[in-house]
Amino acid sequence: MKTSAKKTHLTKDNIWLKEPEDHDFPAAQDYLELLFPPDEAQKLVKKLKAAPTIIKKSKDILRASKLTLLPETNIHVKENLKKVEKNKKLSPILLVRGQNELIIADGYHRLCSSYYLTEDLEVPCRLI
Repeated sequence: MKTSAKKTHLTKDNIWLKEPEDHDFPAAQDYLELLFPPDEAQKLVKKLKAAPTIIKKSKDILRASKLTLLPETNIHVKENLKKVEKNKKLSPILLVRGQNELIIADGYHRLCSSYYLTEDLEVPCRLI
């Protein structure tokens, strides 16, 4: 009962930072370099840095990415859930539109964590 009552008080403002952290962009570039040539990945990250932060629902981001929801037992998902419990805010998610699916350049574990908090949670993200 305690957790469900707590979940009803979750909002994007008390879970998420307003802007991505500096270390999120190099992490996004490392990932994007697996999918794109390094110079293209660098251009995408530059666009992510300049993009405005927008709001999308965690369930929609997950569906658009076509990725599976990581289990709550995943070490990184658990770490992010503990952060939220301790009132530490999570960094917004960095997203790139792919051909037929959304690429989560940085924030997959944070997204999965937010889904476990509530699938309708509004998630700040940068989308290019």
